[in-house]
Formats: sequence, C-alpha cells, structure tokens
Amino acid sequence: MRLRSLLFVPGDRPERFEKAANSDADAVILDLEDAVAPERKAFAREAVAEYLGGAATDGCVRLVRINPVDTPHLSADLAAAALAQGLMLPKAEGAATFARLDAAADGLTLPPILPIATETPLAIFRLADYAALRHRLMGLTWGAEDLPAAIGATASRAADGAYTAPYETARSLMLFAAHAAATQAIETVYPDIRNLEGLAAYAARGAFDGFTGMMAVHPAQVEAINAAFSPSAAALEEARRILAAFAAAPGQGAIAFEGRMLDAPHLMAARRLLGAA
Repeated sequence: MRLRSLLFVPGDRPERFEKAANSDADAVILDLEDAVAPERKAFAREAVAEYLGGAATDGCVRLVRINPVDTPHLSADLAAAALAQGLMLPKAEGAATFARLDAAADGLTLPPILPIATETPLAIFRLADYAALRHRLMGLTWGAEDLPAAIGATASRAADGAYTAPYETARSLMLFAAHAAATQAIETVYPDIRNLEGLAAYAARGAFDGFTGMMAVHPAQVEAINAAFSPSAAALEEARRILAAFAAAPGQGAIAFEGRMLDAPHLMAARRLLGAA
C-alpha cells in the first residue's frame, strides 16, 4: 500500500476518528503514546479497540502508535491494536526493539510495522538493522522532537525554521535506511498547522529528496501533503517520453533527450515515477 499522507488522531478522542478517516488521508494513526495523558491511556485503548472492530468502508489504512517497548503499557497496547493494519513503533532501536515487541506479543500476530527510527542516540546507529527486517516493515519514519530532548539540545531547528546539522543528518540517514530496506520513507510532521504555505514547501522538499509520504497533525494539512507526493501530469508525461526514447534506442546506455543526456539512473527514475502513479 502506498502511503502519501498519514494523519495523527489522539486515541482518547474517538469522536475524531471518522473525521480523520474521511479527510482524504491515506492512513490514520490512532495515537496511544504522546497525545494521550497517562490517566487517559486505558480509555484510549478501549476507544481504539472498539473503532478497529467496526467495519471500515472508507479505504483509509488504520495504524496504531503504541507506547515504547520499555513501558508498562506495551501488552495492553498490543491487545488494543490487534485489528490494526499497522503499528507505529516509537523509540525504535532496530532489531533489539523488534525482539522485545515480539516477546510482548504473546502469540498475537503483529501487522506491518512503521518504526520511528531516530528518537534516541542509539537508534541512529541501529538504522542499518532495518534492511534485514524489511519483510516486517510498512515503512520508516523519523522525528525531530525526541532526539534533541534525549541529548540535551535546545531544539532541532534554527531561528529560520531550518533543521540544524545533527537533525538534518538524522533525517538523511533515515531516508537512506528506508530505501536500503526497500520500504516507504515517511517524512516527519510539520507542526505549524496555520502555515499551509510553509507546509506545502516542506512537503515538496521531502518529495524532492526522495521521501514517499509524510505525517500530518491536522486534517487541513492532508490536501497539500497528498499533492506534494503525487506526481504531476507533466512529470508523468515526461517519464513516458523518456521510456519511449530509451525503447527507440535499444542497446544504448546513454541517449540524447530534449537537449539533455540521459542514462540508466534517469530511466530508473522514470520507471519509479510511473510505478508510483
């Protein structure tokens, strides 16, 4: 399944579940972790389990973000998420975290997993693990909030809103790790829900860099994210012309195309674009 937009909704706000699922997001993430206060987690689990047990007619993929594997909430979270189509795994640290998740599953069949793969210092050094776990992945994503807190940094962004060097590094490493694991690379959230112009630019940059989708924190963000991660008609038409040009020159590794020289990477990119469409 191709996920362009993944919309968070707090697990203790069941009145928002259907609205989120009908927002045109490709997926909703029913959150049992950061969006839910400790005293509300039991209620959130009940609400999520009840919702997942109902009939889904909107085509929206339903994920559950569970609490980290080292918390006392894990077993109850997994039971509540038994009917989810995917699990978002926070504070993921590669294969070791998957092993702890499996131990807590206690016979439950776990759905595909979307790790948040950069939230601790150790997680950065475990990104290579995911290539061996590719058969279990729904994708990989990253976060720009927990990591600075974990190392005592003031923030992940400079005054102009751009990520500082450590967090650009984390973003890039996660992007390469996702593609090394042949899975979807999901960009992190854009927290300013009022700045749709800034969101559109951020999402466009993510698509430009090689991300395949992005998380959202408000339904108003979904349209811009879907647009950024959907190829334009002009881009698709050019990709078709590139394929036709290579087909007309069998046996040639490089060809002239509309004033440019193209070779195998350009052919691969055109095929990937048409496949995504």
